[in-house]
Parts: sequence; structure tokens; C-alpha cells
Amino acid sequence: MTASRADGRLTLALVSEVFWEPDGLGRLAERLDECVERGADLAVLPELPLNPWRPATKDAKDDDAEPMDGPRAQAQAKAAREAGIGLVGGIIHRDPETGRRTSRVLVLDRSGGLVATYEKLHLPEEPGFWETSHYEPGTGAPSRIDAFGVPVGVQVCSDTNRPEGSHLLGAQGVEAILIPRATEERTYQLWKIVFRANALTSCGYVLSVNRPDPEEGVLIGGPSIAVDPNGNVLVETNDQIAIVTLESRVVSAARSEYPGYLPVRARLYADAWDEIAGRDGEPS
Repeated sequence: MTASRADGRLTLALVSEVFWEPDGLGRLAERLDECVERGADLAVLPELPLNPWRPATKDAKDDDAEPMDGPRAQAQAKAAREAGIGLVGGIIHRDPETGRRTSRVLVLDRSGGLVATYEKLHLPEEPGFWETSHYEPGTGAPSRIDAFGVPVGVQVCSDTNRPEGSHLLGAQGVEAILIPRATEERTYQLWKIVFRANALTSCGYVLSVNRPDPEEGVLIGGPSIAVDPNGNVLVETNDQIAIVTLESRVVSAARSEYPGYLPVRARLYADAWDEIAGRDGEPS
């Protein structure tokens, strides 16, 4: 497991590249080596980085999905281990017992060991993003990951447009929310507003990396971005690799100031949401 850092700093690499083509695994190894050379402790890949963007159509393919010991999962673990870097990647996971498919993030330490998973909760279903035709939404809320010295959490793409998840992570003490995504360049300014608002209101860093290029007629593209806990944009670039260093002291300062010091009121909101869930027929 990646050793904890005593200095309250974590250097991240946002890698805006996908690796599903025949030369993909070689390129992945090269990029992770470059991330290490540039001082990164943890690399974050885009949404489903070893899969083509299948939600361009409603046609699901059986071999897009795999169990936890499948080829894409194993390839990402090997790449992290050989480069000696933590890695946030992902697969379309197929449960071997139920056949249920989900978009699952894999969080790996620098030895290639699995330290956490997370399944995308909020799935679009619209032209170019027919995701409910390919996998089902996750059933577990995002949670804190303590494998890299600075506590982090993960969301995926559309999850950030429901702020409950980012606020939950902030309340758990998460200092950085990492968001792989696949979005169109024309909508980027709307996403940027949400990233900045979620960073400010959760009092943590928000970082997101996008699939870089159009695929199957879907105009995917747009910058990697890193926002600090005060809502300031630190990095906004279309570069293949973006490096940013996070500092716990910046998070601590933000949480001592407005709006960070406001009470969470978790029980009040939990009770109200429980009532709504019951009314809508959702399990509480």
C-alpha cells in the first residue's frame, strides 16, 4: 500500500487519454512512467479508460464487461505496480453470480493492490450517452479512502451533478474528490460551474479528467480541471498530463472560514431525505 505522507501533501496526475486500442497498454505504461518522473503519487484516468465509448449507441456488447480478475482490471493493476504509482481507473464490472453490470472505479495503490471500488450512481440516457443500456447504477454511497496520506473520495462524471455525494464526502473528512468523466466539449462551462460550487461547499479539492477526443460521432472533449477548496481553478488544460499538488493546510483553512464552518445538520437532512425516499418508493 502507498505509504502515508507526513507533510499533508499529495501530488496528482490527471491523464487525459484512453487506452483501449491495440497499442493502449504500452501507452498506459509510458504515461504512468511520465507521471512518476514528474513527481506524481497518484494518477487519475478518465471514465472507463480501457473501453471504447460504447454508450455512443444502445448496443451493449458482452465482452465490454468483466469480473474483478478480468483483463482490463489486471492490466491496470499491472501498470500501477510496474510504474510504482497509485491509480484511479475503471471497468464495466459484471457480477459473476448475478450478471449485473456496473461502471466501477478501481482505486489501486502503487503495488497494484486494490484499495477501494466505487460504482457510478447517476446514469444518463440520451444521445451519445445511452448508459442505462450498458450498465446499472451503483447502490453504495461514496466513501473516504485513506490509502494515499491525504484522504480522497471518488465520483464518476454525472454523479457530480447531484451535490449530495460531494457534501457527504466532505463531511467524512475527504480532502479531494476525484472525478473521471466523459463529457462533450460544448457542455464544459456548465460542468465547470458545478465543479467550483462542489469544491466550495464541500470544502475540498475537486479534480476531474475527461476522455479527450470525439468517439463514434459523440463530440467528447474538454479540459482536465482542478479546483481548490475556495472554488479557485488551479488547473484547466487540454494537456495529456496535468500535475497538481494538494495541501491539507489549504483544506483546513477553508473549513475554518465561511461557508466551511457552517454545521452539516446531518440528522435533520437525513430524516427529510428518508421521508422523500419512502414517498417515492425507494428503500430508506
